[in-house]
Amino acid sequence: MLQRIFLMKLLKSMNKIIFFFFYVLFCIQSYSQELQCDIVINSNLVNQTNQQIFKTLESSIREFMNSNVWTSRKWTYEERIHCSLIFNITEYNNSNNNFKGTLQIISQRPIHESNYSSPLINYQDNDINFKYEEYEPLFYNSNIFESNLISILSFYAYVIIGIDSDSFSLNGGQRYFSVAQQISNLAQQNNIVGWNSDGSRKNRYWFIDSILSNAFVNYRNTIYEYHRKGLDQMSTNQKLAKQNIFNSLKNLYDLNERRPNSFLIQFFFDTKSKEIVNIMSGGPTIPNNNTKQLLKKIAPFYNNLWREIKS
Repeated sequence: MLQRIFLMKLLKSMNKIIFFFFYVLFCIQSYSQELQCDIVINSNLVNQTNQQIFKTLESSIREFMNSNVWTSRKWTYEERIHCSLIFNITEYNNSNNNFKGTLQIISQRPIHESNYSSPLINYQDNDINFKYEEYEPLFYNSNIFESNLISILSFYAYVIIGIDSDSFSLNGGQRYFSVAQQISNLAQQNNIVGWNSDGSRKNRYWFIDSILSNAFVNYRNTIYEYHRKGLDQMSTNQKLAKQNIFNSLKNLYDLNERRPNSFLIQFFFDTKSKEIVNIMSGGPTIPNNNTKQLLKKIAPFYNNLWREIKS
């Protein structure tokens, strides 16, 4: 009888140990993913009675973005990057499984010792054209071009990680942007819209070419100084943090003097304009900052917003 009781207790203990072991393995695996990506497929503009294909596509993309391990670094659950991909499908041909539309890419990063998340990307790609067969598996292979859908998704995964990394350390996203460029180079060989240098000056080719160019180093300096020396210091010294944010914007002024109306300047202010207004309108004032004048020179396309800055 005693032996039976002892064996039952031993089995219970072993079950707990086994459960804990698999729980730890699960946690390690789940913590290795970099992205926590929400996916939306909007098919309202498509005259298609069978909506299941769009639901399947949405599920496949969500699994692809969130299950892949994109980097060699271990990421904890708290470090995962919150982002969204919103596909607005304008055309769908069920005879050849071809999709056309636009893609809105959104990402954000937490600010040190606060509940606030700062936007890092808010960009719309208008050159979305891909084939997808329902239940088709999506696999990323860094050495070959699998499909335009996989290339687009992988490209933006590395762009999201790259810009996030740049915001924490100077040029911290270099290796990820380099991978994004490799994806772009492979896709160019297939002569697909969105990847070629002779297309729109705001397509994927020009984006990654610009961000890796020494001519645009001021943009990446701004991303680092604005977030790490600016926003992340708000909890300890708000006045100094605002001054550092203002100083970081001077980098973009210098860039604009050399490359007026560049894609990356537009990209930056499309994402950060409302945040800048809120930052510069509240808290301690910065003496002699001339914030409005600086912003009007760099980004005149947002003059209506700059007028709202109270200083």
